Amino acid sequence: MPRFALTIEYDGGPFVGWQRQANGVSVQQRLEEAVAAINGGARAVVHGAGRTDAGVHALGQMAHIDLARDWRVDRLRDAINAHLKPDPIAVLAARAVGEDFEARFSAIRRHYLYVIDNRRAPLALNLGRAWHVKRPLDAQAMHEAAQSLVGRHDFTTFRASECQANSPMRTLERLDVRRDGERIEIVASARSFLHNQVRSMAGSLEHVGSGKWRVEDLALALLAKDRARCGQVAPPHGLYLVAVDY
Repeated sequence: MPRFALTIEYDGGPFVGWQRQANGVSVQQRLEEAVAAINGGARAVVHGAGRTDAGVHALGQMAHIDLARDWRVDRLRDAINAHLKPDPIAVLAARAVGEDFEARFSAIRRHYLYVIDNRRAPLALNLGRAWHVKRPLDAQAMHEAAQSLVGRHDFTTFRASECQANSPMRTLERLDVRRDGERIEIVASARSFLHNQVRSMAGSLEHVGSGKWRVEDLALALLAKDRARCGQVAPPHGLYLVAVDY
């Protein structure tokens, strides 16, 4: 059966997350329904590179599917998209891959973006697509503190209690904080992340930016290896899965 890799964009707001669940409609479910419509009614599992939570968005989620017949990749993209309407999901590109390609296990790096709108006025255009923080944030202090998390560490402090990973050890390759006007962006890159790791780091960095924590408090929280020392978990609607490298 021919295998295809898909690059997918979606607004996570209407969905219970990437993965199929009994309590609501997921991104994976809608994609599999669209694929079944062009696959002779046969279900094809859409295997994603990352299981984003409810409300989390994607600019470049990756997935793979096995189909009953071969397709020209541009027609495959358009055919799936035709059956996704009116949901806020779009297949940006499709490409043929070998049977050894696995969207999740072949990935060598994942890139996430967390967006904070740091202003007093309420959000209009970015409502549901950024974390609205009214109090002034020091992005430079946030960036300085973030560097203490880069490298290989035990990230128990920044790991959800229900995380199913076998180990809290992860190698964080990049954690940058930058400001562009009222917009603060937190950029994180690693081979893999723990459940809620990026949102936990973003929430704790907000404590640094607001002055609630000192710069060195973030490193102390990491060293504590204690979930209770996490500052807060930032809301899901500010998080984006930007890209996956292979």
